[in-house]
Amino acid sequence: MTATHTHAGGRLLELVGGDLDVPLVGGEWVRYANLDNAASAPALCRVADAVAELAPYYGSVHRGAGFASLVSTEAYARAREVVGAFVGARPDDAVVFTRNTTDAFNLLAGVLPAGTTVLTFTGEHHANLLPWRRGDVVDLGFPASAAEALAVLEAALRRVGGAALVSVTGASNVTGEVWPVAEIARLAHRYGARVALDAAQLAAHRPLDIAAWDVDYVAFSGHKVYAPYGAGVLAGRSDWLDAGRPYLAGGGAVRRVTADDVVWTTGPARHEGGTPAALGAVALAAAVMVLEETGWERIRSHEDELLERLVAGLDAVGARRLALWDGGDRVGVVSFTVDGVEPGLLAAALSAEHGIGVRDGAFCAHPLMAHFGVPRAVRASLGVGTSADDVDRLLDGVTRIASDGPRWDYIARGASVVPDPDPRPRPSLGGLLSAGAGRAPASAPCSG
Repeated sequence: MTATHTHAGGRLLELVGGDLDVPLVGGEWVRYANLDNAASAPALCRVADAVAELAPYYGSVHRGAGFASLVSTEAYARAREVVGAFVGARPDDAVVFTRNTTDAFNLLAGVLPAGTTVLTFTGEHHANLLPWRRGDVVDLGFPASAAEALAVLEAALRRVGGAALVSVTGASNVTGEVWPVAEIARLAHRYGARVALDAAQLAAHRPLDIAAWDVDYVAFSGHKVYAPYGAGVLAGRSDWLDAGRPYLAGGGAVRRVTADDVVWTTGPARHEGGTPAALGAVALAAAVMVLEETGWERIRSHEDELLERLVAGLDAVGARRLALWDGGDRVGVVSFTVDGVEPGLLAAALSAEHGIGVRDGAFCAHPLMAHFGVPRAVRASLGVGTSADDVDRLLDGVTRIASDGPRWDYIARGASVVPDPDPRPRPSLGGLLSAGAGRAPASAPCSG
């Protein structure tokens, strides 16, 4: 059974570290309020359990004769099936395990047929901007509405006139805005173009169905869907993948090797050279199984309630929220600035003085932030492990800092702002870090 609405006041699912206590610079300890899920979400407890169960059986996949290798191979193959079903893959689609979304788009960029023009909107995450710059790219700018996005895209497709790939986000990692994926796919196919979907921010919040949307490729990361174990996915049409140069030249990607020749295999193995991250793939599959079992209506309802609470509170304090267009569907990602408080300082003070985790910076979307006219902002992002108490603590912290300023001293260190001094003790991590004196006992990874 999936744990729901438990002791933390409105969490939908339990995460590893959901009851983590963290130190403040003043010496107190508080429960950590994690509002940085858009960057990397903690593991679901059931995902951690699945990885722990597989770990004793871990072995090389595909060719090991031992029982552990047999179990690992079966688990890896099953993970591919589960992930394929999660994205709505067609029977002849390939499901390739990658490291993350960036890795997936670099793989796809490497197999684009010669002469293919890529069309992207300028506000995309760098993972969906930079891989395409090795070839012919059409920049579609910053549409002021979903309707304008479709109009700009259609005009560009008319101009291109030849082979093209439209690569677009499903939900912005800066604004949370959900893009009209099905409409983009219909439009692109009308002009003979293919569509790649960056679902990194969408997959944890909305169901994916590339067959129904008629999307050709989809990519997302395990660490965005509560499986931070080093695996991502590229799924979609097999023809480009089978014809393209293998992404990693090495064992597992070949059928036959001689002293002066190689015959590459086809299918997912063609681009999974070397020993794959089997534990990461299994973790990812376990995570999407839990999300689907929980139900997307429940996930969305939970998030919408928290998002409404967050937006209302930020508006009340006078924060500026970043958005490309008014209204429309949004996932639980809100980037904002507060007059008179530098974003890096605000994020550092929220952490050091209130035990709240947010993100500050340009969020790997520098052109979009420049379009908004702000080099940096603070981002709060919600998830299935977020509670109303987490949101209220954030709003209280922002209000206090905006009104009275930080209570501690801070300095710039590289691109970050950090407490000066920072007396908060770190965990030992088996000797990797030096444990500070007076550290409180770590909470259980998954309680309740």
